Amino acid sequence: MGYGRLTSPDAREKVQPQVRERSRTSFQHRCGSAPAPARRPRSLRRSTIVNRTSRTFATVAGIAGLALVLAACGDDADSSSSADGDPSGSAEPEEVTLSVATFGTFGYEEAGLFEEYEQLNPHVTIEAIPPLDGGPYHEDLFTKLAAGGGLADVVAFEEGHIGRVLQQADKFVDLGADGPDTDGRWLDWKTSRATTPDGRLIGYGTDIGPLAICYNKELFAAAGLPTEPEEVAGLFTTWEDYFSAGRDYVAATGKPWFDSSTQMFNAMVNQLPEGFTNEDNEIIVDSNPAIREVWDQVTTAIEEGQSAKLAAWSPEWNQGFANGGFATQACPSWMLGVIEGAAGPDNAGTWAVADVFPDGGGNWGGAWLGVPLESDAREEAVALAAWLTAPEQQIKAFNSAGTFPSQVDALNSPDLLESTNEYFGQEVGSLFAARAEANGEAQHKGPFDGAIQENASSPALQAVEGGTSAEDGWQQFLDETARIVE
Repeated sequence: MGYGRLTSPDAREKVQPQVRERSRTSFQHRCGSAPAPARRPRSLRRSTIVNRTSRTFATVAGIAGLALVLAACGDDADSSSSADGDPSGSAEPEEVTLSVATFGTFGYEEAGLFEEYEQLNPHVTIEAIPPLDGGPYHEDLFTKLAAGGGLADVVAFEEGHIGRVLQQADKFVDLGADGPDTDGRWLDWKTSRATTPDGRLIGYGTDIGPLAICYNKELFAAAGLPTEPEEVAGLFTTWEDYFSAGRDYVAATGKPWFDSSTQMFNAMVNQLPEGFTNEDNEIIVDSNPAIREVWDQVTTAIEEGQSAKLAAWSPEWNQGFANGGFATQACPSWMLGVIEGAAGPDNAGTWAVADVFPDGGGNWGGAWLGVPLESDAREEAVALAAWLTAPEQQIKAFNSAGTFPSQVDALNSPDLLESTNEYFGQEVGSLFAARAEANGEAQHKGPFDGAIQENASSPALQAVEGGTSAEDGWQQFLDETARIVE
């Protein structure tokens, strides 16, 4: 399982545009880590979701537009000293091809953003490199960084790997210095996660993954549980409540409560003040009692029959959404499109999302776009990255693929807040905006966090699902973590 991106090719093919028009305007017009239970959620300022006018929304959009003007034409001084010596500044910009490397689903192609950018900038041709799954993509990224060549002009990197990318920040353009003004554009924690201690910003934020709980209404009804989102939210105030409801569900139906122990474990760990790594990049898996507490909660649920023991993104996992294989799912915003694609049209209205995540807020996923210094078209690449991550484009990507915006003005926009999902039959923009507001300070991600999740915790949990004792699985987790960081 990736840190927060739809990475399975089969699953990607099934994802369909998810957010539909709510009221007066057409669908086309509408667009364009979390605290511990005891910690008070951080207010958004830059982070507070309010209904603001489109004027503010357009202001930040104009910043990205300014980048395009500067990139395409240059200022008067640049034009007067151009290679052809034309003092009028009317020279056509040179044609340029920009390669873009992403993983999973970012929504750019689904929303037609590459084509739109080429129409706005006829001298630019965008070469979208076919996306890999998240794991292989990042292996390729780090191999090319080590080799010193072969990277695209614009590259993406995910939250689980941001710590490792930051260790090589000197190989990326400082977007805070060389791009348009970034002050206040993103949620504070989103920008800080891609900023080095000396202040270099190496990535423009794309999306975030505020967490809620999705559930199958028909399965809930069959078990005698409430089915309306407001009532369901009351079942999931804490993780103790969530697993208690799971015990009741299993007792009533004999069926699994959630899809995968790895999915649940990762979501719960991402919610902690500290995860696998502390601020000094020291691995603290064996010394962080909160990690062991989460392990014990999840493995106890496995023993109680609450886990469907499915590998995320597998055909069986996809089928579970359609055939009642499990009743609940940790649900970042982008998961709605996954569920719709996997469950299929016959199950429209069967799944719902509750505006709650146990013990506070949570975030699963999100990425950044960076520009390697090796790019021969750095100025144009920075302009493209700025445009793709501007508020209008973030909302278009959300409407097409469910990638939830990280730009403040996008979060404040009625275009987002009034968005509904016909498949779920609910308002989803305001729901996930509230889930984003429930997040506090972002959990620090070290250079090994992604590898620990993919190659240590997940295999160990799968071993427990296969019959290994929880204690032996824990030791496997520790042993594999030690091997990763040797």
